[in-house]
Amino acid sequence: MHKLECSAMTVFGEKWCPSETSRLVARILAKKKSQKERCSSERILQIGEMESHVDDIDNEKRETHEADVAGLHRFYSKHLDLPDHKDQLTLFSQVACNGFTVEDDELSHLGTAIYPDVALINHSCLPSVIVTYNGTAADVRAVQDMKPGDELLISYIDLLYPTEDRNSRLRESYYFTCGCQECKSKSMDKIKLKLRKKSDPAEPQVVNSMLRYAKKTIREFRALKHIKTPSELMEMCEQSLEEMGAVFDDSNVYMLHMMYQAMGIYLYMQDSEGAVRYGEKIVRHYSKLYPPHSLNVSSLLLKLGRLYIELDRRSVGIEALKKAEAIMEVTHGKNHFSLVKLREEMKTK
Repeated sequence: MHKLECSAMTVFGEKWCPSETSRLVARILAKKKSQKERCSSERILQIGEMESHVDDIDNEKRETHEADVAGLHRFYSKHLDLPDHKDQLTLFSQVACNGFTVEDDELSHLGTAIYPDVALINHSCLPSVIVTYNGTAADVRAVQDMKPGDELLISYIDLLYPTEDRNSRLRESYYFTCGCQECKSKSMDKIKLKLRKKSDPAEPQVVNSMLRYAKKTIREFRALKHIKTPSELMEMCEQSLEEMGAVFDDSNVYMLHMMYQAMGIYLYMQDSEGAVRYGEKIVRHYSKLYPPHSLNVSSLLLKLGRLYIELDRRSVGIEALKKAEAIMEVTHGKNHFSLVKLREEMKTK
């Protein structure tokens, strides 16, 4: 794999810029050629047998796949035997539907990977297992009490959001609607969409208008995240939080979403106090809104713990790190290298 990319990078120099997906597909093709037997992640299902939904993708996704195919051809065709165009499109579709985002302990993006056997596990908004990473291997670990014969269920998406949003994301990316107990009962939706307490409650049309505003703002922020400056993005966050705060409680998931963006901007600007200010607002609600043993909760606790220590608030920092450790012992296993590193970190801080 290393030789493949080095050869291509040498040719293109500074113009080397394949997409992450093109790089992954190039590695898959190279491995298929060099490997005669099934790899350890294909004991049940091979990559070529994965669902592609190639006939279901919309024009926007098709354009993205076509661009990735073009990138694959441009950067790898001299060093790799490529299948025909149709098969390439199918493979890109398979990667899009079945790929796993690999992240570090603070949920910072590291890359994308394919584990066909793990991709067989169905989705639920009440997952019984979670996928974490140990080097290049994917570990599947229980986050609920289970007995023999129970189905393994993972979450394909961020579970913070209400039922309508979750299923919209599932239909857009995975072409199905979830029928789990939480999606049927919508038991958490009222808590996730909590309104600010007032002597005169907001009228339904005001609430619906604010929901539309919140979703529009989140879409716009996502589109502008890599275009606008940090100060411009912070202004967007603060303005939207002020607007939404007139109707939504601070625990409302759309408020929390924009608070999390604001925290990220402060981290980028190396403003630890600003990041802590938003992080403290978020963390008190995350543990109530996410399932137990959530990586979203542990990652936030890790960020806060490290920020506290940086600000000479060692005792509260260690407390936050220990809470993260307790979650990660379940999600990662007690001897995972991230936990070994975290324990060393707590000793030396």
